[in-house]
Amino acid sequence: MTPGSKLTEARWTHVALPSCDLDRAIAFYTTMTPLVVVARHSDEHGRNAWLSNDGQAETPFVLVLVEFAEDRGKPQPQLGPFAHLGMEVPERADVDRTAAEARRTGCLHWAPMDLPEPVGYVCALKDPDGNVVEISHGQKVYEEVRALWGGR
Repeated sequence: MTPGSKLTEARWTHVALPSCDLDRAIAFYTTMTPLVVVARHSDEHGRNAWLSNDGQAETPFVLVLVEFAEDRGKPQPQLGPFAHLGMEVPERADVDRTAAEARRTGCLHWAPMDLPEPVGYVCALKDPDGNVVEISHGQKVYEEVRALWGGR
C-alpha cells in the first residue's frame, strides 16, 4: 500500500450491479464508456470486476459488476427506465460519437437530445443486462461539485 492510500474518512466508493454475463458487460463498459478494469475477483459463488476511470487515484469511484454463478445467463436489470448511471464527457461530439456506436451495436436507449439546464446534451445506452447508462455533455455535475469543494 502506498503512503496516503489508506481511507481516512467515510467516502462514496462504488455502485454494484449484477451481471448475467460478466465478460459481455466488461466489453460493453470498456468500449462504450471511459471505464477500465482495475481488478477482478472470483470464488465458488461467482466472479466480479471493478471498473473505474483510468488513473483515478485521488477520488476513486468504482462500478462493481458481479456475475453470480446461479444467475449466469439471466439478465437482472436494476436501472431503468429512467434510473441510470451518469457519465459526463468533455465535448458535445463525444455524446454524438457514443450514440452512433450505440446505434450501430443496438444498445442506444435515448437518441442524443438537448434538455433544459441543468441536464444539457445527453444520450443513453443500455448495457447487456438492460441497465441505463447516460452520457452527457454540459450537465456540469463535475463542475458544480468542484466549484463547491474544489478549494478544500
